[in-house]
Order: sequence, then structure tokens, then C-alpha cells
Amino acid sequence: MQILPSKTTRDWKPIIKALERLVGTDGVIKRRDELLTYECDGLTGIRQRPALVVLPRTTEQVSAIVTLCHEKEIPWVARGAGTGLSGGALPLEDGILLVTARMKQIIEVDLENQTVVVQPGVINNWVTQTVSGAGFYYAPDPSSQIVCSIGGNVAENSGGVHCLKYGVTTNHVLGLKIVAPDGSILDLGGTSAEMPGYDLRGVFVGSEGTLGIATEITLRILKVPQSIAVLLADFTSIEAAGETVAEIINSGIIPAGMEIMDNLSINAVEDVVATNCYPRDAVAILLIELDGLAVEVSLNQEKVSQICLEHGARSITIATDAATRLKMWKGRKAAFAAAGKMSPNYFVQDGVIPRTQLAKVLTEINLLGERYGYRIANVFHAGDGNLHPLILYDNSLAGAWEQVEELGGEILKLCVLAGGSLSGEHGIGVDKSCYMPYMFNEIDLETMQYVRKAFNPKNLANPDKLFPTPRTCGESSRVQTTDIEVY
Repeated sequence: MQILPSKTTRDWKPIIKALERLVGTDGVIKRRDELLTYECDGLTGIRQRPALVVLPRTTEQVSAIVTLCHEKEIPWVARGAGTGLSGGALPLEDGILLVTARMKQIIEVDLENQTVVVQPGVINNWVTQTVSGAGFYYAPDPSSQIVCSIGGNVAENSGGVHCLKYGVTTNHVLGLKIVAPDGSILDLGGTSAEMPGYDLRGVFVGSEGTLGIATEITLRILKVPQSIAVLLADFTSIEAAGETVAEIINSGIIPAGMEIMDNLSINAVEDVVATNCYPRDAVAILLIELDGLAVEVSLNQEKVSQICLEHGARSITIATDAATRLKMWKGRKAAFAAAGKMSPNYFVQDGVIPRTQLAKVLTEINLLGERYGYRIANVFHAGDGNLHPLILYDNSLAGAWEQVEELGGEILKLCVLAGGSLSGEHGIGVDKSCYMPYMFNEIDLETMQYVRKAFNPKNLANPDKLFPTPRTCGESSRVQTTDIEVY
């Protein structure tokens, strides 16, 4: 994908002075060499340097910055920890990158009502660390949870290994204080799960920065379950592992999480992390976490073990102590990082398919890899059909990125054709915006644009993201209606 350079020119000197009055001289980054740090997020194949980076500390500072952008018609992009994998935080050459790294306060902990209020720069794992001593935890746990921020999780509606039973970010966000694209401060949702009126909180979560920026987030925390067991089943066929997943759900058991890793991923993890839990000769392993009351976990453990064996599992390892459970999950959490051991570069995709289509789609993905000549490691949230194929490539080879990007697009099309989705948790960003018409018709996309225009009429907040535009996808992406033009 080629991101076209901006043709607009500005006099940035008075804007820099105004911003420095708002956040201090150390809160504005303007040197070109320092701006290189912010030229991409986790999608490193697409890079673009911003004109300025601004680091606020409070809601009021964010509001003042956004108000200035609104008045001067300066486009801006919000960025958290920069771990996103869809280019959602890709900056604009003629825009401001608004970074929330300094907004890292845990504002309030209310154990009695099981809520925590945080600023957007708070790291995901800090929430659980804060409340774990009292027997609570925060359920959404992306693989990057030790570095990704809550604000980014809200923007992309991130998930994690426990999203099967407990849901993704939107299921754990009760309220939001946001700064709208005109600089106004709004409160969406509240402290209870159900609020009267339109669910604007639900609209905002997953909107990828196109409706504004969250500056305070009220999260729901959960009590740690009485009993937890992790089962590791190894298979001689990835199709058999996929069929096992569907059968476990069909039996009426909803595990806290179910993850599949293929042989390529297994060996990469063992080379890097050395868990000594994963059998290197397995074609695939299935990790299943069961939690709840002790008697419930014990019964389900027996049922799940039997289902795994009936569907071809060679062996089953069960861990009930915290140390061994942590070791089993450590390998899965490190899978993306371990891919760097196998290849100089890798490209992670994020599509969703029905569980019943797992075996078929995995076979098709491997065939696509053979056709394009690239190895693909498969790691995914099997319980809810959220695939994360890692395409291994060498970016130093001419044309490799373009080929890999095309292969990733073919995988996304395959997911949609199977009855699934373009994204489960990584978002659309710039990576997948051109594929939105494969999933949504013109009326669908037009309706989404009505929502964007209500919040963001000037299209200054994260433009060129989420939706296909002629600038990024060509003229074929243009959608026309009788009374407005929607891009």
C-alpha cells in the first residue's frame, strides 16, 4: 500500500509556540530525527513521519490541543503505546500525532463496585497488578498486554486469550470521558453496565480514533475464579485440533480461552522462551483454560480431556498450579515475538471465521502460502475463530512487502467468504480499509459515515483510516449517494 504525501503546506512556527504554551516545551517533539520514532506503529511495512508530536498529561490539555487543531483545520492522530498492528496510529505528514504516553494515572479503584478508572496511557497489565492483591483482575489480555495501553485497547476493541468466555474490551468498558474532534469534552456511558439512551460508549469503543480520543476510561474488573486448570493437548493434525474446538463448544462447555499453535510456532516459541511444555513434534497444540467453581472445573476437565482424545489428541497435560499455568501461557503470549527468530520480518493478519470452518480455512491458508511462496505460522484464538496467521518474509528483497500485503488480503477475503470478519481485535486502520467493501455494501459504509460525520464533520480525527478512500485505495472505493459524497 502506498500512502501519498500531503500536498498541504503550513507555517508551523506559531502552532508550535501555541502547543508549547499548552504542554510545555518538553511536551512538543519537532526535530525530524526525533520524529522518526513515531513514523509507524506495529505495522512497520507502512511508514510516515508526522509534522509534530504532542504529549499532553490531562483531559484539559487534550481538549485545548484538539480545539486548536479544529480551529486551524489541522488533521491529528491519537497514539498510545504504538503496538497496534493495523496502522491505526500511522501519522500524517501534515498532521499532529497526539501521544498519550504521559497520561498514565490510575485515577480511582473501587473494589466494592468492581470498577477502576484510568487514563489512556495506563498499560493493560497494570490494571490487574493494581487489584490482584484484593483478588480481582482485568479480563481483556492481548498478547502485548505488558506494553499496550488501555486507550489503544479501547480504540481497537482489543481482545486476548480470555475473550472467548469474558468478551473483548467493549464488554469491560463502562464509561468514557472523551474529547470530541471539535475539542468538546463528553461523558459516554457511566458506572453501570446498562445506561438509558443511545449506547454511544459502544459506538466509540472500536472506532479507531475517528470519533475522538478517550482521556478517562472506567473499566469493569472481575473476581479471580475459585479454581483454574489449563489443558495442553497435542495433535498430529491441525484440522483435528480445529474440530476439537468446535466439539468442545458444542458440548456446552465455554472455556475461559482456547488457543491453537501450529508446529512452526511451537518450535519458534521453544527456541526463544524454552517453556519445555510444548512437544516439538506436534503438528498442533490446543491450549484450553477452564475456570469457575472447583467442582465445575473438575467435571469439565474430564469432559474436555475425553473430547480431545476422541478427536485424535496424542496426549494431554493438565496444570492446576499457578506456576505451571503461567509457563504454558507464556509460550502463547510470546508467539509473535518468537516469530522474529524464524524470519527477518513477519506480517500478522487478523481475521475471524466461524469455528466450524476452522479446518477448511486453515487448509486454504496453507495453500495460499504455497502459491505465494511464503511460510505461514498459525497462532489464533480458536474458541472464537480469531485467526492470526504470521506471514514470514524478508523485507530486504525487492517487492516482498507488496507480495506479502497481497497475500494478507487474500487471507482476509477468505475469512469473509467463510462467513467471518476482516478483524477480530487488531482493527482496520490503513491495512484493511481497502477490503471493507468485501464485507460491507455501499449503504452499510454510508451509514457508518453518518456516525463519523456526526462526531467528526471536518474529518480531522484520524483521517484515511477505517474506511476506503480514493487517496489510499483508488477511485473504485468512492461511494456516492444522492445528497452527499462519502469517502
